[in-house]
Amino acid sequence: MRTVRGFCAAVLVSGAVCVHAQETFTVILDEVFNGKINIVPELPSDGKVAAGTLLTISAAPDDGYALDSVYYSVQSMWLMFHESMTSPFQVVVNSDRHIGASFIEKAELENINVTQDVVYAKPGVKPLKYDVYAPAGAENLPCIVIIHGGGWSANTEDIMRGMARELIRDGKYVVFSMDYRWAGTRDGDAVGNTMADIIGDVFGGLAHIMEHAAEYGGDPSRIAVTGDSAGGHLSAVAGTMPDMIGEGGFGKMPGVFEFMPSYLPAGKTAAEVRAGLLKSIKAAAPSYGVFDSSRLNHYSEDPAADQSWKDAVAPRSHIPNASEREIPHYLIRGTADPLISDKMVKEYTDALVEAGQRAEYVQVGGAGHAFFDWKPDPQTRATFRKIGVYYIREMEAFFNSVFYPAR
Repeated sequence: MRTVRGFCAAVLVSGAVCVHAQETFTVILDEVFNGKINIVPELPSDGKVAAGTLLTISAAPDDGYALDSVYYSVQSMWLMFHESMTSPFQVVVNSDRHIGASFIEKAELENINVTQDVVYAKPGVKPLKYDVYAPAGAENLPCIVIIHGGGWSANTEDIMRGMARELIRDGKYVVFSMDYRWAGTRDGDAVGNTMADIIGDVFGGLAHIMEHAAEYGGDPSRIAVTGDSAGGHLSAVAGTMPDMIGEGGFGKMPGVFEFMPSYLPAGKTAAEVRAGLLKSIKAAAPSYGVFDSSRLNHYSEDPAADQSWKDAVAPRSHIPNASEREIPHYLIRGTADPLISDKMVKEYTDALVEAGQRAEYVQVGGAGHAFFDWKPDPQTRATFRKIGVYYIREMEAFFNSVFYPAR
């Protein structure tokens, strides 16, 4: 008999009867603040739960508070949260995990219309979706699209909801927070996803947002892109490289690198989507991202994949001259960031300036990585409130200079 994670594998020898061993996992309930949580079935005192058990988690806020999310978290490269913004939330126990719920002050959601899980494409196992945050009564407002980070292989759009809520606080923007495929087979796809696939998802999501922006009070002809870490790279790509959208394939022919959007509006070609995005994307604010090909992975198993494939996904290699298309940038990094160096961001900033582009680079003294993220754990939320909120206001001022120039 051999037991593996989540199920039992049996070896029958000489007609012996297989008896399935029951595996258990440890489930820990995190401390809950400003609300209550109920779990069915009730967790045992030692936290040991049989593999395959379905837990139903219900959460209710205290007076003056609202549900932020119900979640479970697992340790991978870092602590990763799987969340639901509605209650109850059902979870199948197939690994050790923490479960819990987080709440925020009800005032933080006043005059905000949130539309969650708008599916824009399903090129693989995972449906690709975005969430929409719109001020009450929004009409013909510029759009900001947020692309989350996570090493191109973790997290979802949920991790950027704190930023989305802050960016619409003044009622000047409709914000879209989007997801994309993870690199390799981490989504469960039989064939690994490449960086070209991920970029195709970004352009597909943008095409879908342009098509439907007006439904949420957004103006599809005025779009800004932002994102952090891996999303910093992807938002820089979205800002600088829409001209590479096309149907010629990525690396299928020597020297031809084009990104096929994972979604095309009915009756539209990739060329028409390319033309629309080139006109509509007006600004980019990539936060602590990767811009140079020497630090990027194409994630392709094609034996022909070489350095040129990395160059083809690197924003620094594809900055348009401002005389042809202006794409002002706001860049930010914490001085204590262990992943992204000052040199990496400065080189990209200098290349933008050399191309005549407006570029502003801000360093945050003592800040680490991912201070724009929002998660249920107290440390992430405290960092967001201490550093993230202030610099989101600064980023909004940059966007205002593009979409609401002083008269």
